[in-house]
Amino acid sequence: MIKKIDHIGVAVKNLEEAIELYKKLGFEVKGIEEVKDQKVRVAMLPVGESKIELIEATSEDSAVAKFIEKRGEGIHHIAINVENIEKALENAKNNGLQLIDEKPRIGAGGKKIAFVHPKSTKGVLLEFVEG
Repeated sequence: MIKKIDHIGVAVKNLEEAIELYKKLGFEVKGIEEVKDQKVRVAMLPVGESKIELIEATSEDSAVAKFIEKRGEGIHHIAINVENIEKALENAKNNGLQLIDEKPRIGAGGKKIAFVHPKSTKGVLLEFVEG
């Protein structure tokens, strides 16, 4: 069911500044896109089979803006690639985990995503990604 770590999301105040920093470290950007439903812009930086996702809020009321206001910039979530997101959500719910998303929604790259609340996962926001 779980295939690999898809990406690690890093919340940043300024996407362009973060991209320049990661380029200095040797990373390449393989795409920037706006995810309007989540009120963010993201840049994907491949690392082997996984990616680092730099996330910038496009609105002060987005979840990422609230995260940065409360905790500052840094690791926002860990995304796990799953074969079947509906089954992953059902399994999590049946095992007593609190879901942020009862049903998948569309995230970056047009992939199906869903989040598990950090209260259920020892303080880590967990994202399921199908595909």
